[in-house]
Amino acid sequence: MIITNNPSVVEKYPDKVLFIDGSVEKVLIKVRDLVYEGCDLISHPLPASLRILFSPYRSIIIGRNNRRVDPLQAVIVEDSIHKYKRHMDVRRADKVNRDDYKLMDLILLESALDDEQGKW
Repeated sequence: MIITNNPSVVEKYPDKVLFIDGSVEKVLIKVRDLVYEGCDLISHPLPASLRILFSPYRSIIIGRNNRRVDPLQAVIVEDSIHKYKRHMDVRRADKVNRDDYKLMDLILLESALDDEQGKW
C-alpha cells in the first residue's frame, strides 16, 4: 500500500493508495500507526535530500500486515517524525513549487516501486 498526500499518486495508483488529506506530518503519523499495527516499512519515511524534505507531498510504501511490530522499523518511523518536525520548526513547506514537488514525489515513488517489486 502507498500512503500519500499526493493527488498525482492517487490518480496513477488508485487501487494501491491510502490518501491522507493533509500535511506530510499527517502522512508520517499514519505510517507510524500502521507500523505499530504490524505493517512492514518498505520505503524510508524521509527523502534522501534535505531540499525534498520541504516538499508539501510525501508518498511512503508499506508492506503487508504480518501482525508483529518490528522494533527497528518503529524506531525509524518515530525518528523520522521527530526529524521532520525539527526541520519544519525553522522552515515551512515550499508550496510555491507544489506542481514540481508532486511530480518529483511520483518519480521517487516509482523508483522505489521498481526497486522493491515483490516485497509489497
